Amino acid sequence: MTSALTSPFNAIFGAFSRDVSIDLGTANTLVLVRGRGITINEPSVVAIERRSKRVLAIGSEAKQMVGRTPADIIAIRPLRDGVISDFDVTEAMLTHFIRRVHDQTFLPHRPRVVIGIPSGVTEVEKRAVKDAATSAGAREVHLIEEPMAAAIGAGLPVTEAVGSMIVDIGGGTTEMAVLSLGGIVVSRSVRVAGDEMDDEIIRYAREKYNLLIGERMAEQAKIEIGSAYPLNQERTMVIRGRNLITGLPESIEISSVEIREALVNPINQIVDALKTTIDETPPELVADLMVRGIVLAGGGAILGGLAERLSRETKMRVYVADDPLTCVVRGAGQFLEMLDILPRGFANTNGRGKR
Repeated sequence: MTSALTSPFNAIFGAFSRDVSIDLGTANTLVLVRGRGITINEPSVVAIERRSKRVLAIGSEAKQMVGRTPADIIAIRPLRDGVISDFDVTEAMLTHFIRRVHDQTFLPHRPRVVIGIPSGVTEVEKRAVKDAATSAGAREVHLIEEPMAAAIGAGLPVTEAVGSMIVDIGGGTTEMAVLSLGGIVVSRSVRVAGDEMDDEIIRYAREKYNLLIGERMAEQAKIEIGSAYPLNQERTMVIRGRNLITGLPESIEISSVEIREALVNPINQIVDALKTTIDETPPELVADLMVRGIVLAGGGAILGGLAERLSRETKMRVYVADDPLTCVVRGAGQFLEMLDILPRGFANTNGRGKR
């Protein structure tokens, strides 16, 4: 009886709402609207009033406030290491983004939502994501593990009887997985990614130059001159901060060689995790990977020389996917298209890998 009553309402809501896929990232949130493409790509940052907890700004506007707010306003990132650290703020952020992608109609907007999640999250963390999306107005919430979504978005033949490997380097986590026949055979999720790299650059500037720099300056240095492998032409840039000895503003010129030195630890952790994942992969699939190579996705994939470094370490071809920053949301969008024909629970049954 329930299903008979539910289906007409679902049909009505489906006609007046646009289903969406979301890459709910630590650094950025991307939203893809069915039939429209990617409509939102904004930082996962929310500015709130400290005492009342009232939301003042979300996304790009809030990111501009990071490190620049008065005492009564705080700019926070409600996700850490790929999982929700502040449920209420995450719900507010999701609600804001879901409302933005819908036109005004006379019926409530209750879309179906597919959200990419790290492969290493717990059941409690999965429930938090689902609850936040439901509270934000989603009619149905489906979860897909980020490595699977990234692989689909990168165009890998995940449903075929052949091994494919994806390494998705985001803001809070690095996800790597070997996929075959529509499932994840081996996976690993390490909480080392873009944020850790920024922290290491901040630490390096403090220890070597007694210079305190902010997250935005560290991220800018990583993007502009960061690398994991020697560049054909090394570069320099000026970073600005506060001298910890004099307490006065100071600017210094830093080279890509120094930034590479600062990034040694996080890069080595990613390399070690990748080697371990390959070591746990069945030999037939390793043979496939030797022919097909390893694909990099996520914002961290564009770090200079990273593909070359991983290729040298694994003795395999490593290359960056087309438009690596949007692989997860595009893959989740394709999964959204397949929801009506895939077996129930597909997204939650393909995570058989190891943490």
